[in-house]
Amino acid sequence: MCKVLIVEYSMYGHIYKMAEAVAEGVRAVEGCEAVIKRVPETLSDEILGMMGALDAQKGMAHIPVVTVDDLTGADAIIFGTPTRFGNMCGQMRQFLDATGGLWMKGALVGKVGSVFVSSATQHGGQESTLLNFHTTLLHHGMVIVGLPYAFAGQMGVTEITGGSPYGASTITGGQGERMPSDNELSGARFQGAHVARLAKKLT
Repeated sequence: MCKVLIVEYSMYGHIYKMAEAVAEGVRAVEGCEAVIKRVPETLSDEILGMMGALDAQKGMAHIPVVTVDDLTGADAIIFGTPTRFGNMCGQMRQFLDATGGLWMKGALVGKVGSVFVSSATQHGGQESTLLNFHTTLLHHGMVIVGLPYAFAGQMGVTEITGGSPYGASTITGGQGERMPSDNELSGARFQGAHVARLAKKLT
């Protein structure tokens, strides 16, 4: 069985919704399993409450928290993060900064790595976040997989939508009022299946 680990951080639920679609794509590939885990929260309940995110966080409390050791047991890892000023969120960065021991051992070398993201606005740094995230995966020696143009949904111009060759993405709106569209979820499913198929070939 090819194991695909989906490691995500979702403040208001948008990235988690995308993660569920990614997992659907993985599970559509015969012989592949998907596991969703979240990185540890670094903000207090008080701060989350001030940001209007506490209820959403409580609604995702059932998702297991990932550990650094979980990464070594996966054949592929797909990371999901909201965008913060054109880069990954601090919670994801802190988790990845704890993987130095894995880097020293080359524990992730040759594993498939992929990324999906969200941003508040259409040009809010989705592509820069994806590309900046790839740098960390390259340092770990991972085989980077994006969202190829075989997913035709990123070619359309009739609707506002996320998605680029670097990875699936969604636009949340300035107040988080927009959940992922059908097209964005389709891109996430495509990416999950694409990663799973490649991981199977490499294992």
